[in-house]
Amino acid sequence: MEKQICSRCIYDESVPNISFDEAGVCSYCRQIEQLEAEYPTGAEGEARLLKMVDEIKAAGKGKRYDAIIGVSGGCDSSYLLHKMHGYGLRLLAVHFDNTWNSTVATENIHNVLDKLGIDLFTIVVDNKEYDDIYRSFFRAGVKDLETPTDIALATTLYKAAEKFGVKYMIEGHSFRTEGVAPLGWIYMDGKYIDSVHKQFGKIPLKTFPNLWLTDFLRWMILGRIKKVRPLYYMDYDKEAAKKMLVEQYGWQWYGGHHLENRFTAFYHSHFLPVRWNIDFRIAGYSAYCRNGWMTREDALSLMQEPPHIESDLVEYVKKRLGYSDADFETVMNVPKKTYKDYKTYKKTFERLRPFFWLMYKLELVPKSFYMKYTVPQ
Repeated sequence: MEKQICSRCIYDESVPNISFDEAGVCSYCRQIEQLEAEYPTGAEGEARLLKMVDEIKAAGKGKRYDAIIGVSGGCDSSYLLHKMHGYGLRLLAVHFDNTWNSTVATENIHNVLDKLGIDLFTIVVDNKEYDDIYRSFFRAGVKDLETPTDIALATTLYKAAEKFGVKYMIEGHSFRTEGVAPLGWIYMDGKYIDSVHKQFGKIPLKTFPNLWLTDFLRWMILGRIKKVRPLYYMDYDKEAAKKMLVEQYGWQWYGGHHLENRFTAFYHSHFLPVRWNIDFRIAGYSAYCRNGWMTREDALSLMQEPPHIESDLVEYVKKRLGYSDADFETVMNVPKKTYKDYKTYKKTFERLRPFFWLMYKLELVPKSFYMKYTVPQ
């Protein structure tokens, strides 16, 4: 029997927590419709964006920076640097270096920042420590190998905001170009990382910036550090953005969404498809279908092609993590588990659902966090 595929995008019934309505449209497309109504583009979006910029400037008065912005060398964050600098904001770029950056990503970060004259705040983790975290997640049998990077970046952003007294954090996410990643595909929180590493790790975590709930709440409630996503209000044409970045900044494309970091590229192009039969490209291609930038036929056809991957990347990962071919085969085939098999903050997030609704309304957490992490699973 054939899988049911959404009549609007290319999500199918293998996607976690999906449902389809009478018109054959999936629940994720309906979720995106709600987000589009809440975060308009066009003239209204531009008006809201200008209001946001004015509020950021007012909050930054008398301080060295108006806002901080996470940078990876990728298209979204590089484009946002260009746009937000153009609005006259005094920005501090923030980067978490997990020591797996591609050369292209590093060059992209410095080319854009140097040309715009923007300062950079970086936290660099000890590479042996970080590789031990990755080995822990492999042995844990879970999907969420990239959780430590996402959590550490969030902590790095908060630490920079606290250090410089900045009240606004600019994030480069766009649900229109990226879609919404299902919770069943990725889960992250600081307690989860600690639980996995305590069970499987061998090197003490001394330089890794984990995000503990007490700090998260302190930065939210006492710090009142607002998280804003300007791309939500922009008519953001990613292909045009890439072209502009190449022409104005000597920026380089790295082959695909999430591929600017070597471990992230391995995770998306090899680990998830081979170990879990998950191809994250479906989220981006589905987003392009919803926007009319790609036909469903073209998207389904592209999904038949293997993900882009550097020829030596798997060997590089094995070598760096100290895995022989046999070791790698073993960790790629340990019994499969989920975040539910380890200690996490998930039940706490669920109990605090009304509180996080208020935090989302005050722009202290993104709506995507409220939608995914506070719903009972």
